[in-house]
Amino acid sequence: MKAGQEISTIFLLLRRVRGTLIALVLIYALSVLGLTLVPGPPDANGAVTHMSFFHAFYFVSYTATTIGFGEIPNAFSEQQRLWTLVCIYLSVIGWAVFIGKLLQISADANLQRAIRTSRFARAVRKLREPFYIVCGYGETGRLICHALDQLGYRVVVLELNGEHLAELELQNHIADMPALVADAANPTLLKLAGLQHRQCRGIVSLTDDDYANRSIALSTRLLAPELPVLARASGRAAAADMASFGTHHVIDPYLKFGHYLGLAMHAPAAYQLLLWLTGLPGTTVERHRSPPHGHWILLGFGSFSQGLAATIASEGMPVTVIDLQPPAASSAQVSWVQGDGTGAEALLKAGVAQAAGIVAATSSDVDNLSATFTARELNPGLFTIVRQNNMGNRPLFERFDADLTMVPSEVIAHECLAILTTPMLAPFLRLAQTADWCESLLQRLTAQLGWEAPEVWSLRISAQQAPALHHRLNLDDGLRLGDLLKDHADRSQALLCEVLQLDREGQPSRLLPPADLLLRQGDQLLLVGRRRARSRLDLTLNNAHALEYVLTGRESSGSWLWQRLSQDKKTG
Repeated sequence: MKAGQEISTIFLLLRRVRGTLIALVLIYALSVLGLTLVPGPPDANGAVTHMSFFHAFYFVSYTATTIGFGEIPNAFSEQQRLWTLVCIYLSVIGWAVFIGKLLQISADANLQRAIRTSRFARAVRKLREPFYIVCGYGETGRLICHALDQLGYRVVVLELNGEHLAELELQNHIADMPALVADAANPTLLKLAGLQHRQCRGIVSLTDDDYANRSIALSTRLLAPELPVLARASGRAAAADMASFGTHHVIDPYLKFGHYLGLAMHAPAAYQLLLWLTGLPGTTVERHRSPPHGHWILLGFGSFSQGLAATIASEGMPVTVIDLQPPAASSAQVSWVQGDGTGAEALLKAGVAQAAGIVAATSSDVDNLSATFTARELNPGLFTIVRQNNMGNRPLFERFDADLTMVPSEVIAHECLAILTTPMLAPFLRLAQTADWCESLLQRLTAQLGWEAPEVWSLRISAQQAPALHHRLNLDDGLRLGDLLKDHADRSQALLCEVLQLDREGQPSRLLPPADLLLRQGDQLLLVGRRRARSRLDLTLNNAHALEYVLTGRESSGSWLWQRLSQDKKTG
C-alpha cells in the first residue's frame, strides 16, 4: 500500500462524517460572525463597540475546548452574552451529533478493514529483517510460523478465515507477526504483504484450495520470479499444473508420505535420519521399528491410499483394500474386500490375522482409530499406520501409540522448513537415501546430540558470512576442516556439531567430508549440531582472535570484549 492509498483511509472517514463536520464548522463560523456583529458595551466616549474578528475567533476557540478563560477584551454586553448562550447550545448539539456519527461509523466493517489494511501495510514496510510470507494459517501454517519464529525468522501471514487468524494473537511468539484477513490469491494483497519487499526471502502457500495456491504461485512467478515458492497441492494433476509454470517446490503430503513409507521399507536408517534432521524445533524424534515385508491392508482407497498402494506394490508386497466401492484401477498385487473396515468381519476377510501391516487412511479419525484398534486386537504384532486429520485429536493418537502416524500438516511443515531454512539439506537427504553409512551416522550423531531435533544450518565461506575465516584463507590456504570445529573457549574440546556436506564450485558434493580436507574460499558447508555449538562456531568465523586461538592455540589480547569472552576458558 502506497502513501496515497493510506490517505484514502482518512478520506473514507471524512466522507462518512462530512455532513456533520460541515454543520459543526458552520456553527463555529456563525458564532464568530455573530460576535463580530453583536454590539458590545460602550466605550469611555459612549460609542458602541464591536469585537474584532481575531478576538471573536479566539473566544470561540477556547470556549469550544471548554477552557473558558473569560470575556475578552472587555466584559460582554447583555447582547453578547445572549449570543454566547446560543452559540454554546448550538455547539453542544453539533458535537453530540458529530460524536454519535463517529461512534456509528467506528463499527462499520469497511472502515475497520481499511484501517487494519493500512496498519498491516505499515508494519510490513517497517520490517528490516529477512521474512517469509505464509499464506494460510491452518494447522500447517501454525506449525511453520511457530518453527520459523523459533529459528529467528520474521513471518507475514495472510489468512482468509478470521477465526483462524484470531488464534495467532493467542500464540506466544518471540517476534510480532504482521497478519491480515485477506484472500492471498489477490496479487495486490500479495504485494501489500511484501512480495516485492527487498527483505522478503520466500513465500509459502498452504491454503486448502488448489486454485488459490496455483494463483499465489503464478503471481509470485510473474511479480517476483527470484523468490522461492513452496505451494501445497492435493493431487498429481494440481502438482503438475503448478510445476508447468516453474513453481519451485510443489508439496503433496500424500505423495510425500508414500515416498517416506517406501524409504522406511527399503532404507529404514535413511528414513530415521530424515525424520531426525527435519524434526520441528523443540520436538523429540522417537525411533520406530521398520515396516515389515509381507501382506498389507489398506482401509479406504482415496487419493492418499492410492499412492500408498502403489508404493507397497512396488516393493513386491501384496495389498488388500477395504472399501465400500471397488478400486477404479487395480493390479495383480491389489485385491479388494467390501466393507468399512471398522468391524472385525471385513478385517478377517482381508486376512488381518496373517497380515504384516495395516494403513487406516480414511478422512475420519474415529474410523481410523476404531479400525486399527480392532485390527491390533486380532493381530497384536501388526504394524499400524494411522492417518490423523484433525490436530485436536492428537491426545487420542498419542494414547493409541501407532507405529506411524501420518499427519498431513506435519509432513508439509517438515518439508517446507527443510527447504526454506537450509536449502542444502534436501539435496543431502536425496543423496543419503542410497548411502550405506546412514545407520552408523545416525548412531554417532544421536549418541552425541540425543534424539531431540537438532539445529541444521548451512554457511558459505565468504566475506559476509565468515569474514575472519575468509580473510585468513587469503593468508593461509592450508586450513583443515577439522581444525575449525573446535571450541574457542578450550580448543582441546570439539564442538558438538558435524559437517554433513561440502559443496565446492566445479566439483561434485562431498558427503561427510574428512577432517583433513583443506578449506577454500566459497565453500558451502551443511552442518548439524546444537544451538550452543552453532553460536560458538559463528564467533570463531567472525572474530579473528577467536579463530587464531582455535587454529594455533595462541591467544591475542584483542579488544576488551574479546578479553571478556575469553574468560569462558577459565570458567567453563
